[in-house]
Amino acid sequence: MLINLNVNEEVRAKNIKRCKEKGILLPTFKQMVDPSTVPEDIKAKLAHVGLWDLDNSNLFRITWKNEPTKTGGTFGGVNYIEVPHELTGVKARILALVGKWFPTGAHKVGATYGCLAPALVSGNFDSVNQQAVWPSTGNYCRGGAYNSALLGCQSIAILPEEMSQERFTWLKTVAGEIIATPGCESNVKEIFDKCHELDAERGAHIVIFNQFEEFGNYLWHYTVTGGSILEVLEKDEEVAAENVRGFVSATGSGGTLAAGDAMKDKYPHLKIAASEAVQCPTLLRNGFGGHRIEGIGDKHVPWVHNVKNTDMVIAVDDQDCMDVYRLFNEPAGIEYLKKMGVSEEDIQNLPLYGISGIGNVLAAIKMAKYYEMEADDVIFTVLTDSSEMYTSRLAEQNEIQGAFDEYAAVRALAGCLHHQSIDGALELTYYERLRVHNLKYYTWVEQQGKTYEEINAQWYDKNYWKQIPAYAEQIDAMIEAFNKEVLAK
Repeated sequence: MLINLNVNEEVRAKNIKRCKEKGILLPTFKQMVDPSTVPEDIKAKLAHVGLWDLDNSNLFRITWKNEPTKTGGTFGGVNYIEVPHELTGVKARILALVGKWFPTGAHKVGATYGCLAPALVSGNFDSVNQQAVWPSTGNYCRGGAYNSALLGCQSIAILPEEMSQERFTWLKTVAGEIIATPGCESNVKEIFDKCHELDAERGAHIVIFNQFEEFGNYLWHYTVTGGSILEVLEKDEEVAAENVRGFVSATGSGGTLAAGDAMKDKYPHLKIAASEAVQCPTLLRNGFGGHRIEGIGDKHVPWVHNVKNTDMVIAVDDQDCMDVYRLFNEPAGIEYLKKMGVSEEDIQNLPLYGISGIGNVLAAIKMAKYYEMEADDVIFTVLTDSSEMYTSRLAEQNEIQGAFDEYAAVRALAGCLHHQSIDGALELTYYERLRVHNLKYYTWVEQQGKTYEEINAQWYDKNYWKQIPAYAEQIDAMIEAFNKEVLAK
């Protein structure tokens, strides 16, 4: 069982009692895919609740379909944009889901729910007596701490000390405990080491929700993120099935790549690209290093990454990401983009791009160039968060590189976007895929206790990955039964 749904009746009863006391209902996967099915009383309540408020009704805003407003919104269509050709410099259409309109301002809140909800309704997590531990390179622990707070649970957020100050500042408002581990986004092992320390110290008093190995992460993205992308494509009359060509996402925890798996089930010819920083080319060259594309992790291959279904590895330069971030957020950059014909609507959308989202767009540009895609071809990617998560980086870059002027803007648009090369793009053969998959051994078998049989099953068992989507229906049934008991008098 890849997601533990064995029921502990005693703990489940405690969780029901806690939710009854706090008036908490849990959304189903179906409701997150189609929030029109959310109960009307919840929608009425949301009309008066801020997107970031610590209000348990915000659990129902874990969807890609929130109205794009910080206060009082309910639901609409899928939040996505088309990245204009004036920015990409390629013929192909690049579409991107927008993560800004989730609670916490990042899509990772969904992955945390995908991990927490099954444990809550099955009784494998005691919301009264246990702390939820959220190991992360940034947004996952923010989402986990937030959901824990909504559910009245104690949380421990773990993230590298070099992450943006914005993350730490906000975490102090919701997390029970914050632990900063040494290093940057590449230092995932240090996060794992801290989890082992906590497990040794606190044992049964904690439950570790490790996004890199939790299939609830994969399931949420396959079902909700993948489902949202498919809805966009099906409704776009200009998109022919044969022209749905690619899905691109930074490897990170490996969870978001599951949306590509959902797309490939519908469009078998689709190419899935996993991106990473060229400064830490783990997938590309078995390499290592540090980088500044915040939140994507590196130096290991996540357990929940379906490598056998990944067609490309694309490495992007972290400095390109920083320069484009400055281009999109500095006054001189915005003025230059206007001068170059970027529409007012697209200018207004620039704050939707965070640093990792920019990295995903750069990787999509590389994919479009690598396959020489035409104007009717479509690539989908994800803007995981937004510019507001990284504003302190502007002052930092101004100090390092000097003020951002029109010359810097010209260089960023031409060099980082329009003339992005296909360097660092590798199409994976069978044995290249196997090489990447085999890297899991060093992290997960040698360090984290997975077995030789398990790692081989991921590669050789044809049903291993195909069984995961079916969990959504089973978990939904358990959530519905749980909610029914919460509402019972």
